[in-house]
Amino acid sequence: MLRRRTNDGGVGAATVLHGRRVVLRPLTLHDFDDWREVRRRCSDWLTKWEPERIPGQPDTVEDRHAFSARCSARMREIQLGTGYGFGVFVEGAFGGEINLNSIHRGAHQSAYVGYWIDERLAGHGYMPEALVVLCRFSFEQLGLHRLQVSIIPRNTASRRVVDKLELRDEGIAERYLEINGVWEDHVRYAITAEEWQARGEQLLTEWVW
Repeated sequence: MLRRRTNDGGVGAATVLHGRRVVLRPLTLHDFDDWREVRRRCSDWLTKWEPERIPGQPDTVEDRHAFSARCSARMREIQLGTGYGFGVFVEGAFGGEINLNSIHRGAHQSAYVGYWIDERLAGHGYMPEALVVLCRFSFEQLGLHRLQVSIIPRNTASRRVVDKLELRDEGIAERYLEINGVWEDHVRYAITAEEWQARGEQLLTEWVW
């Protein structure tokens, strides 16, 4: 189910996506306290897989204004159609994020997917469900042709998500991204519109409906 609601200014739209147990929606400043609590508690679980914060850049975990600016930037991406950032909510509570990044149109019609989840919620199938919901949105609403998920090989928790959905392994991209100060290899997983057409109903039946 896809629902769009217009903000008070009538500019742009906030996209809310519904799964069986999860709801995906853009984060707002009202989510800051819950987001900060999860990020603080799960710091060791998360930051080893993420890029280092740029020196001098405000810390979005501790700085409410920086978090507000982050939310505004994500909303501008939605309005421009260049990206979609979603909080993942389980039973109404914030539990992680899943993002559709760097949407390329023209001959590419592609985007990159990134995600993370509260350590307390890991292993319960919430992120695979969220990823299927995002795939449906990407292929059926946005008309994209290809999604790619790139994961450090030893990040077994993130790899379990794509393995559960049997996304196609395209091999190792060496020194692909600088993560936590190190140029890390990544396994590239992908799914195309043709694969979604063949497998989408099965994935939706298993994870969403």
